[in-house]
Amino acid sequence: MKKSLFIFTLLFSGFVSAQDTIQPNEVIVTEQSNESKNHFKNSLGEIKFNLDESGEKNLKFGLSSQIWFRAIENNPGTLVNNVPQETTFDAGIRRMRISMNAQLSHAYSIVLQLGINNQSFISGGGTGTGANGQGKKPQLFFMDAYNELSIIPRVDRLTKKANKNHLYVGAGLHGWAGVSRMTNASTTKLLTADLPVFNFPNIEVSDQFSRQIGLFAHGELNKFNYRVSVNKPFATNKIPTIGQTVENNQSGKLSFAGYGMYQFLDKEMTATSFLAGTYLGSKKVFNLGAGFYATKEATLSQPEVDVFQSHDQFILGADAFLDLPVGPKSKEMSMSFYSVFYKYDFGPNYLRTSGLMNPGSADPDFQGQVALDGFGNNKFLMGTGNMWYTQAGFVLPKFSEVVKVQPFASYALKDLEGLNEIGHFYDIGANLFILAQNAKVAYQYSSRPLFDKESKEVFTRRGEHLLTLQIAL
Repeated sequence: MKKSLFIFTLLFSGFVSAQDTIQPNEVIVTEQSNESKNHFKNSLGEIKFNLDESGEKNLKFGLSSQIWFRAIENNPGTLVNNVPQETTFDAGIRRMRISMNAQLSHAYSIVLQLGINNQSFISGGGTGTGANGQGKKPQLFFMDAYNELSIIPRVDRLTKKANKNHLYVGAGLHGWAGVSRMTNASTTKLLTADLPVFNFPNIEVSDQFSRQIGLFAHGELNKFNYRVSVNKPFATNKIPTIGQTVENNQSGKLSFAGYGMYQFLDKEMTATSFLAGTYLGSKKVFNLGAGFYATKEATLSQPEVDVFQSHDQFILGADAFLDLPVGPKSKEMSMSFYSVFYKYDFGPNYLRTSGLMNPGSADPDFQGQVALDGFGNNKFLMGTGNMWYTQAGFVLPKFSEVVKVQPFASYALKDLEGLNEIGHFYDIGANLFILAQNAKVAYQYSSRPLFDKESKEVFTRRGEHLLTLQIAL
């Protein structure tokens, strides 16, 4: 009976506000920030479990899920579950997360985030599920697991006033990454329905879902916000064919990363490593940023038979982010804009393809022209070369006390050394916000180019319709 009552209290507390007087061991919900309160009267806060009367020692919990429904125009010559398919309809769990933050004192905290990613009807399952059950029983894993120490806190412990500068250091499996704002993106505050993914240069290769293990520091010097890290990349050991460059860091060199942004208008909250893609006009933000990622001997090529050569990985990024309310205040309209330029160097002619929750494989009996990109929804994700990505959104004039609508569009240009033509990628869609960014529905149509195997030039295009449902607390 007591356990049932506690669970009911925990769930119910997610829909009520915190009291002025907080007792020890009380589960409460606090406002995440004033921005949600000002624009969404019914938005949810966070689950917080205070361990002392002051609330200085506490446990915070977060829950989030993103469910996908798609109609995929497959690349030519695709099998899905051993059946040729031009179009595949699927459903999947893109992300399911549980996050925990333990504030053990005013200076020391532990951050954990665990969950699953990319489970569909045919992919993302754990080992041993069988040829006809690849999507079943995905393995739960940690995305974040680190300790953090406050050197100069955001708020002075004695005066309770905000410090102009602050500094935190930590260690563990973390996402305090370099390169760009989008390399540090919040997956629950996206402008588009999903990230372009090439914003994570080592995703699921020498990192664990964009995280590496190491030491990090982050903080602010007045308006300048920064993060730096030194990490041990996860081991890779691929062997290239002649003329190919692949991930191979067997010499075991460290990686170094950093990102800094100057905040011209409002400051952003950076208690976690994740940065929002849109504030829906609840802040006035204009930031310019730049970052890098570097590691020695990260890839391996075979220029001639039995001749192997290691290559350094070096990446630069520069970006701009703008989020502003526009028009009459009563209309609650706003615009969001982000643009980033990447210079990626993984070694000569490095190319990487990927398809999110890809349902397809090669059809050996297909007689037509197949794409160099691969099968299913595969596309050229990234490579050595230059990439430019821009996204923009606009919150429509207020028509409801409950919901908001935000159309958006994005464009990516990929000028990759290993291809003979620039690739142009397009997304267009809209967000329907129900409880601020706690609950939303998003639709997006994406168009991707496909490259010919011989000419390495674009010969056709394919598209993908995506409907995503998000709940986050």
